[in-house]
Amino acid sequence: MYRILYCLKDQHDWKLVFLAAAVCILSSVVAVLTIERAQSTSGAQRMHWVLTAGAAGGFGIWATHFIAMLAYNSGVTTGYDLRLTVLSLFCAMGITAGGVEVGISRSFRYSSLVGGAVLGAGIASMHYLGMMALDLPGRVIWAPDLVAVSILLGIVFGAIAMWAISHATRHRWAARLSPLLLVLAIVSHHFTAMGAVTVQPDPARTIGGMMLSPSSMSLAITMAAIAVLTLCAFAVISGRKLDLMRDESNRRFRILLEGLEDTAIFLLDPQGRVTDWNAGSGRNNGYPVEDITGRIYADVCAVDADFPVRYREALKRAELEGRAELEGPARRADGKLFWGQTLLRALRDGEGKLLGFANITHEITERKAAEDAVKTSARNLDAALSNMPMGLCLFDRNERLILANRRFIGFYNLDENLVQPGISFRTLLVAILSQRDDTVLDDSVIEAFHARHRELIALPSGGTFVSDYFPGRVMSISHRPMADGGWVSTFEDITERRASEARIQHLARHDALTGLPNRTHFNDAFEIELARAAQNGEYLGMVAFDIAQFKEINDRLGHEAGDEVLKKLATRLVDHAHVDGRLVARFGGDEFNSMRRFKRLEDLREAVQKLYDCTCEPIRIGDEDIVLTINMGVSIYPQDGQTREALLNNADLSMQRAKTITGRSLCYYDAAMDEAARERNAIAKDLKRALKDEEFRLFYQVQQSVVSGEITGYEALIRWKHPVRGFVSPMDFISVAEESGAIVEIGAWVLRTACREAASWGNDLKIAVNLSPVQLNDASLIETVRQVLVETGLSPSRLELEITESTIIGDKIHALHQLRQIKAMGVTIAIDDFGTGYASLDTLNSFPFDKIKIDRSFLMEADKSAQARAIVRAILALGKSLEIPVLAEGVETEAQLGLLREEGCEEAQGYLLGRPVEFIGAVKAA
Repeated sequence: MYRILYCLKDQHDWKLVFLAAAVCILSSVVAVLTIERAQSTSGAQRMHWVLTAGAAGGFGIWATHFIAMLAYNSGVTTGYDLRLTVLSLFCAMGITAGGVEVGISRSFRYSSLVGGAVLGAGIASMHYLGMMALDLPGRVIWAPDLVAVSILLGIVFGAIAMWAISHATRHRWAARLSPLLLVLAIVSHHFTAMGAVTVQPDPARTIGGMMLSPSSMSLAITMAAIAVLTLCAFAVISGRKLDLMRDESNRRFRILLEGLEDTAIFLLDPQGRVTDWNAGSGRNNGYPVEDITGRIYADVCAVDADFPVRYREALKRAELEGRAELEGPARRADGKLFWGQTLLRALRDGEGKLLGFANITHEITERKAAEDAVKTSARNLDAALSNMPMGLCLFDRNERLILANRRFIGFYNLDENLVQPGISFRTLLVAILSQRDDTVLDDSVIEAFHARHRELIALPSGGTFVSDYFPGRVMSISHRPMADGGWVSTFEDITERRASEARIQHLARHDALTGLPNRTHFNDAFEIELARAAQNGEYLGMVAFDIAQFKEINDRLGHEAGDEVLKKLATRLVDHAHVDGRLVARFGGDEFNSMRRFKRLEDLREAVQKLYDCTCEPIRIGDEDIVLTINMGVSIYPQDGQTREALLNNADLSMQRAKTITGRSLCYYDAAMDEAARERNAIAKDLKRALKDEEFRLFYQVQQSVVSGEITGYEALIRWKHPVRGFVSPMDFISVAEESGAIVEIGAWVLRTACREAASWGNDLKIAVNLSPVQLNDASLIETVRQVLVETGLSPSRLELEITESTIIGDKIHALHQLRQIKAMGVTIAIDDFGTGYASLDTLNSFPFDKIKIDRSFLMEADKSAQARAIVRAILALGKSLEIPVLAEGVETEAQLGLLREEGCEEAQGYLLGRPVEFIGAVKAA
């Protein structure tokens, strides 16, 4: 290895070494391309390319060798023997061609490796013949080991290179590596062999060979190599182009053949019988040659009796005229139908004698279907154009009419003879404008209309405008441009649509029953009037009113009568508004609102009084004159509010106050008097979220036996812990909850929570829960009680529901029915606050109560009033006679408890015995 490196480093001109490498690489690439070309051919053509590959490879090997030899500095003057030099060239080309032939043409195992080895041997043969041609004053001494290695390297890399070339079509990497392997075979052999050379000078030897400078000779050899290799490369490239042209020609011919799959071409004799039925015809029609030959084609594939007749007539025309065509349905051998277009061409010899016919049948099923579809579409389009609700015109880029439907002609009552293809858009426009009797047409008017349309047509997406040119009719005209410069115009009569839109818009802002403005309309107008009042320093009066006996009218006379009252009242209000200049609106039901601006407060109050008097006048319904009772509230800007919401709310508060004051149905807003109503409204609003936000708490007050002091049960008392107000007294929110209906949901929560708490005590103590009148009238009460008992597991006998006497007064029959169903479950019923109701004895007589609770007011006065003490004694005696236990509420002193004990009262409840607590617990309850 050291000798090889020494030889390369110190005994070579590196410029010529690189030149030799470039020639080697170029020749290897050309040789590989030529060998691959030879692989793709066969026969004599392959031998031609094998010789070309031998010439390219051999000359490249030879040129590389001699350029590298010229780069070698032996230390003495050198020359070359011309005969041996030429012999080495032919040796390289011959052996290289032989190796290529073995490598690609022989089919024995490892033939490519053997061929490559032969090629490597050719490299070695050429090298050592070339060295023999070296003439120098001295002797060449060879190192046998490096000689053997050089020959082995050439053979091994040559074999590998030929193997890679033979596998290039299967492995892309092999095609890329094969030129490099061939370069390695040449270079590794040459420089290893040069490392084996030692030149011993001998002055006795003289040089008789050809003498050229290394640079001149290397340039000449390089030019010659490039020329030879260029010719070989050109031959390869030309051969590849010819192959591509041939492949392209074959591809086109194959495509042509494959494209004839829907065409049958065959020959007929002079009588029209089939004589030549090729495979293509059989493939397209499905008939085998033995079934069709000798028969007339139309007889075999006819669908009906008409096709054979027309086919024979076409044969006669072809005989006379040279050719004939016909179309019709035909049947394949598998029974499938197709539509065929047949061309019959007469075939004659040189003397004009009829030899037969050529039949070319082309399947046009899809084309026929498309044509039929086009015809159907044309008919449908014509029907659509004739029946579409819009007028339609199609114009070309020159403003000439292409088509127009009947609807367009009818819209403008045009002459059908005028509206024909080719008429100009301007002429049509003049004809349309002329239909209006009161219009004087001149060029300026026409140009204005024409320019207006052209502006829309010129827009990228066209445009639409609404025309009310003709009285009593509104037209929507749209122009849509097309890519070719023309456009489509549509004409739609939208008169009814506009009227409907106007009606819908009116209904959206007016009450459907009375025709008065609705809340939305009123609010919008109010904002405008409020701004004007603020700007001008005026007063703005807001009036809210309703009909006090409207429900009575509906119940007594029916809803139709009620609607009639509302409509007549609305008519009266509209008439009054026209005179008074105010806006009146119906918000819903029997609720009305009115507003108006005033310069003076006195004028405002006078106008309100007139409005009130107007509403109170009798209204005739059928045979009856109804005098309405109106509840009216008034708020005034700016003193009663600065915003619409505040003024509306304050007017409504005033109206609600008017309902509660006897003999006064017109109230002006009074902040002090209406604050209570506002407070109740605020409480009602907060109650809606209180239950969801878990703001309610249950407290429990003990009930004890008066004689033994033993605990008999607890009463559940609700408390509301407001996040802002703190604890709110039941006296302040229970009545509000009853008015708003929230008491039903709150009462159900109290019942469920109390029963769950009592069930956790683990004893038989009763739990008392108060029932509101609203709850007792609720249809779902029975099911609620049943579900709570099931969910909590509390025994029905432990639950005691307390009602007041006023609870039953409203609908006594229904209330008692509800109580009987509850009592049937095993739940006990107690009457609370006994003695403060309307008919206590009658109540006791109507229902078998389980307990009587004396109202605390009697016990509180018993210490000071003999009359109160007598009432307590009478209630206790009544309970004993009816065998109903009595419980006294409000026991706060020992004297009161002693009185109860003396009079034989069974149970008591009050602060003396225990204040209400939030948590009881099983131990404490016991």
